[in-house]
Amino acid sequence: MCIRDRVSTQSTWGHLFEVNILMEKASSLKRSYENLAYLEGFGNHFATEAKKGALPVGQNSPQKCPYDLYAEQVSGTAFTVPRVSNQRTWLYRIQPAVKHLPFSKSAEATYRYVKNDYMKKDGLNITPNQTRWHAFPFPPKEQPTNFVEGLVSVCGAGDPTIRTGISIYIYACNTSMDNTAFCSADGDFLIVPQTGTLYIVTEMGKMTVAPKEIAVIQRGIRFSVEITEDSRGWVAEVFKGHLRLPDLGPIGANGLANPRDFETPAAYFEEDSTEWKVIHKYQGEMFECTQDHSPFDVVAWHGNYAPYRYSLDRFCPMNAVRYDHPDPSIFTVLTCPSDEPGVAVLDFVIFPPRWMVAENTFRPPYYHRNCMSEYMGNIAGSYDGKGKGFEPGKSSLHSYMTPHGPSAVVFEKASTVELQPERYSNDDLSFMFETSFMLRGTTWALDDQHVDKDYYHCWSKLRPLFKN
Repeated sequence: MCIRDRVSTQSTWGHLFEVNILMEKASSLKRSYENLAYLEGFGNHFATEAKKGALPVGQNSPQKCPYDLYAEQVSGTAFTVPRVSNQRTWLYRIQPAVKHLPFSKSAEATYRYVKNDYMKKDGLNITPNQTRWHAFPFPPKEQPTNFVEGLVSVCGAGDPTIRTGISIYIYACNTSMDNTAFCSADGDFLIVPQTGTLYIVTEMGKMTVAPKEIAVIQRGIRFSVEITEDSRGWVAEVFKGHLRLPDLGPIGANGLANPRDFETPAAYFEEDSTEWKVIHKYQGEMFECTQDHSPFDVVAWHGNYAPYRYSLDRFCPMNAVRYDHPDPSIFTVLTCPSDEPGVAVLDFVIFPPRWMVAENTFRPPYYHRNCMSEYMGNIAGSYDGKGKGFEPGKSSLHSYMTPHGPSAVVFEKASTVELQPERYSNDDLSFMFETSFMLRGTTWALDDQHVDKDYYHCWSKLRPLFKN
């Protein structure tokens, strides 16, 4: 299916800031992000142009493109993968991306906390312990830090050089990426804001991504992030494959994350002949180059390899309506499958507002040991499996076959409460990055100042209840 500029506007997203607050904050932004147009649908073949007639008709690479633009293809998969899986986009731009000065290694001190070579033990700690992190701090005001400079590797597995594994980061920033663009050649970024709206310009167009929304920016696509306040959140990067919607099986044709609710930016371009810096993550290391024009000069594009956003408020959850707690896989928003059927490189799972009505059932998550690694974060409100101690901004890791489950306080309450239909608050939203890889934590992330050393105490008051 090919959709040409069928759009939705951000005015339909009820949880965005009030208009007057937006206008006040927008004054600090380089670009306008008001009334943005989006292309609706997941994985569609889109066609969009910011200037009428900029798309060639009937072919991809004519001898001379309309408006003397350059044609450039971005391939997200090999040319010869099956057509159903093939991802690529044709860009029609003012200057091709190849016009830049040579890359050089970025200053190591600037990105010293970005680590992707998880097959080496240097800078890593291996522990099977249940781990919980405090909310990572914002950079001090006297230390301007943009989105890329604020990336810190928390844990991961594999290595992008062999296109196997994932990396999980936190980001914390206090300034915009002025005349700076970034792309990762290593994998796709799944961005989960916790505090602060991200104003993102990509080669395909502009989008805003607020808390309770997510964005996916695929490998090789250049983007820049503007902010109006201190901002923090999480990023998962997959080194192989791409995120897609999970199969629904007997659920049927509808439910969970519906395809029509995903939004891809419509074409946008800027003519800017000032100096720009492009940061390029390659094999886990940062390189940079300069060029004499904006990377965001794509006047038109068509294809199915493009960034997108999604509002987690639009997730349609499924749940038990009679008894027992279902497996958390029913809350999967996106998945990146591995080569083994049913096993994921990454599942992105959320725990959204919902009704709990199961009878004679222990309703919080059950005690569990898993052949997957579970990294969780709390975006807002509380999480029913922990209660106090897992406030917004905090995160945790329960590794391969490490026992985990509800705290003693939660167990006691859930085991004795009179069961009634219960509506979990609209203010509550947690997520999980679940992966089949065994994750190694970075030395920085497992430092005492970041880790909640008392986490294990939440289970210490569990006691034998068996009556023989």
